[in-house]
Amino acid sequence: MRVQHKSIIVTGAGGGIGEGIAKRLAAEGARVIVNDIQASAGERVVAEITAAGGQATFFQADVTRSDQVQALVQAALDRHGRLDVVVNNAGWTHRNRPMLEVSEEEFDRVYAINVKSIYLTAIHGVPAMRAGGGGSFINIASTAGVRPRPGLTWYNGSKGAVITTSKSMAAELGPDNIRVNCINPVFNPDTGLAAEFAGGPIDDARRAKFLATIPLGRFSTALDVANAALYLASDEAAFISGVCIEVDGARCV
Repeated sequence: MRVQHKSIIVTGAGGGIGEGIAKRLAAEGARVIVNDIQASAGERVVAEITAAGGQATFFQADVTRSDQVQALVQAALDRHGRLDVVVNNAGWTHRNRPMLEVSEEEFDRVYAINVKSIYLTAIHGVPAMRAGGGGSFINIASTAGVRPRPGLTWYNGSKGAVITTSKSMAAELGPDNIRVNCINPVFNPDTGLAAEFAGGPIDDARRAKFLATIPLGRFSTALDVANAALYLASDEAAFISGVCIEVDGARCV
């Protein structure tokens, strides 16, 4: 059990990559708070974790709202007595289109969910981690922040912000024994946002276009990302901070 008894929040865990991370961490002994804005999705994940013998509870919160993130962190403290890890997985994108066609509302939503959420979990989570003697943030960024694709300019920028912010947080919070790392997944056609990334339904032509950019010859899966998150959350990574792990089949080489 690589994260036995650790108190871990996973945001956006009602499906896709977040669901995979929550289930993998719970399988390795973590006490997981499954966060999602959709209660039915989050409660389904909790039910599946507990049916498999893991420990998980659901907490509904909008990660762009300070009061709700504060309540989310407090829930971890109330239920587990401490907060060890926050996995900032909740994310959003505008549809793949020319940059000047993305509305201001879409831009604001992308940055609120992808970037402001990290600010808010830090504001409310860091004091809790300091009180417990340390902790870890794992921020799910994207290969888009390293090797941006045309048509996703504002999304790309938000993920670049996640990467730089993670490194700066790591440098500043290191003296508090708080580690900060990020994971950069490559395109996954099975996530809820895949059609937005691709600019339309994931047909054979779009799949082939994305697949051609990945040297290992397949897409990332939720389990691929979850395995990286498990490592970063575990004590095996006790001296790892300020890094981004590309889970991308060499896409960013």
